[in-house]
Amino acid sequence: MLINEIVIIGAGNVAVNMAVAFRNSGKKILCIFSRNAEKARKLAEMVDAPYTGQLDKLPRNADLFLIAVNDNAIDEVAGKLSDVSGIVAHTSGSVSISVFENKIPDYGVLYPLMHLSTEKLMDFAHIPLCIEANTPGNYTAISELAGSVSHSVYPVTSAERKMLHLAAVFASNFTNLNYIISEEILKKNNLSFDILHPIIVETANKILRNSPTELQTGPAVREDYQVIGEHEKLLKDFPYYQKMYKLFTEIIIQKKKNNEL
Repeated sequence: MLINEIVIIGAGNVAVNMAVAFRNSGKKILCIFSRNAEKARKLAEMVDAPYTGQLDKLPRNADLFLIAVNDNAIDEVAGKLSDVSGIVAHTSGSVSISVFENKIPDYGVLYPLMHLSTEKLMDFAHIPLCIEANTPGNYTAISELAGSVSHSVYPVTSAERKMLHLAAVFASNFTNLNYIISEEILKKNNLSFDILHPIIVETANKILRNSPTELQTGPAVREDYQVIGEHEKLLKDFPYYQKMYKLFTEIIIQKKKNNEL
């Protein structure tokens, strides 16, 4: 079965990006649902579709019902789609596919491993799409749909997807927190965060070509305790950041001792 007609449930960051990507690939968006009528209207206009603020007003027949809502709302929404004809899939990195069991006969997961925003729509060509389904036929249908917008489609189980989501938090969310900390430290000393842009870009580019274990540098790798001590003193006005610095330093030193760097 080919997925050509899609109902989008949600109108947030993920819903907007995926709806536009599928519409641009030639798929028909049958309807947009959101409790926020204004968001639903705006997305509907973008993909030339009708919209509704009531789940029971959705079409009951479509090739795919894509649930792109907050994780804690997926179970509730799924429970209200037991009478639909078509595959029901969610887009969450953390919610198991089992959320659909005993509710819906045909279901799956279509998870984009990327931070998405309505402010800048993403080109899905290189966004990893992680997919899962309850039957081989449904898997094939979701896989073909994913392949229509992305060159990077991966079969990923619910357990694996949770680990990917966790790893992404470290790689992206926590990395961004470090940028926030860096900016705060620099601002307090009347320095611009822009000075760090080249090293940030170069580090990111190196990661694309090498394993991160080959790239770790800094005073912790060198076990330069004099510099480490000076850094800790400089962080006396930032007690939480000082704790982070000490912990990160300890981890790096221990990994080096274990020949993991």
